[in-house]
Amino acid sequence: MKLEKVTTQSAGGSRRYHDACGAAHGLDLVGERWALLVIRELMMGPRRFGDLRKDLCGLSANVLTQRLEGLEASGIVRKRKLPPPASVQVYELTDWGYEIKPVFMVLGRWAARSPQHDPTLPISAVSIMQSFETMFDPALGADADMRLGFAMDEDRMVVTVSGGVIVAARGEVEDCEVVVRAPSQVVAAAVYGKVPLEALEGEGAMSIEGDRDVFACFIDFFHLPEKVAG
Repeated sequence: MKLEKVTTQSAGGSRRYHDACGAAHGLDLVGERWALLVIRELMMGPRRFGDLRKDLCGLSANVLTQRLEGLEASGIVRKRKLPPPASVQVYELTDWGYEIKPVFMVLGRWAARSPQHDPTLPISAVSIMQSFETMFDPALGADADMRLGFAMDEDRMVVTVSGGVIVAARGEVEDCEVVVRAPSQVVAAAVYGKVPLEALEGEGAMSIEGDRDVFACFIDFFHLPEKVAG
């Protein structure tokens, strides 16, 4: 008798595996197209619907609504209303939802070795910050003690490196040793593409305030992994 994987159509329209494997159930929860990227964009705190859609290129409002509803039904995401004066509805990860972060890091490092991975494609501010935590080489940054600010359009992020540990989070950049002002894709070009800072500044794509040597040192902590043999 030929055996084959059995799937069923759920009430929400997604397909489910009949498999007791935890990984299979994980795909039941987050395997729908865009679901993981929605989770990624919530990794650094609550976001409004419009902000999520802006940073997920190609995602329609209808599909984003479906994914948020599905993730909320699964207990991964919740929505709440911010107190005044904001008084807007936001989406955020639950405590359990945040526990998926190590999966992103392993998946990101593994997939970066693919010959088909194109690091020049658009990247969101949250994604570039997550990549820093994923690709950071603690051996290279073991003696570093620095605090960098990144102003990427409307996003403000702070990255600290101390004792071989890197932490990226939303925050005010004014008290950082250096502040890098550039779109997230330009930051990626500097850090991973190793495009000279002088060239990016000369083109008007990036401005650096404060101790530029700190940022130059920071860049050396990151190198994309070698591609697998084709």
